[in-house]
Amino acid sequence: MARRVTELEVLRTERLSPHLVRVVAGGPGLAEFPETGYTDRYVKLLFPQPGVEYPEPFDMDRVHAELPREHWPVQRTYTVRALDHDAGELVIDFVHHGDTGLAGPWAASAKPGDRLRLVGPGGAYAPDPEADWHLLVGDESALPAISAALERIPAGRPAVAVLQVDGPDDELKLPGDADLTVQWLHRSTAGGDPDSVQLPDAVRALNFRPGRVHAFVHGEAIAVRELRRHLGRERGVPRDDLSISGYWRRGRDEEGFREFKAAERAREEAAAQAG
Repeated sequence: MARRVTELEVLRTERLSPHLVRVVAGGPGLAEFPETGYTDRYVKLLFPQPGVEYPEPFDMDRVHAELPREHWPVQRTYTVRALDHDAGELVIDFVHHGDTGLAGPWAASAKPGDRLRLVGPGGAYAPDPEADWHLLVGDESALPAISAALERIPAGRPAVAVLQVDGPDDELKLPGDADLTVQWLHRSTAGGDPDSVQLPDAVRALNFRPGRVHAFVHGEAIAVRELRRHLGRERGVPRDDLSISGYWRRGRDEEGFREFKAAERAREEAAAQAG
């Protein structure tokens, strides 16, 4: 079955913080982009290889069939921060650290009219309105999904967010009407390896509220591994009440991260079989 590619164009961009760039895209192609009930709705952005001509209309199945692998577009996974069909706008927020990476520099230099191709959406999480309280943990990569979740938590319902950014200037005003408690963590004030330890240490120190928690925990892969153990084994959060996975790993691009995740799954399966 053909994988549908949505073709959009950049309408405008906005610098939200020193390290976060918002791209608003639209155009006729957005009309067929589906709504979903998920707040972690994600898409695969397709970045063309320089100098390669692709079939028109663009078709990923034709690309895979007709072009060598090294000519296939590079894929990067991003969360849809917002979708408004009435306004004709789809919003994606990009982490930008100078010239590092592919998607961040593209977003920082994007101009109205630039083409944006994507495949999706996927997703699996939305905050349960029946939960007694909500726990939202992540770094910049998870901020779009966490912000979308906060907009869906019922007014006055307790929520605790533990969020990691580079420094105070990267803190954002968070949306929604939940009874929200926020703890911002700054890499710039931490020693050692903050990406791997800062979030787990902060969550271990939390005083959990009574009642059933629905948790969303996403970010750097090693930190997420520690949080999975802590929340599942030590806090006793049931698997069905926990959306948790790594979004990235420092020092690896998305292709390298996929290899890392495959190795992690193999390690976990071997450990489970060993008892």
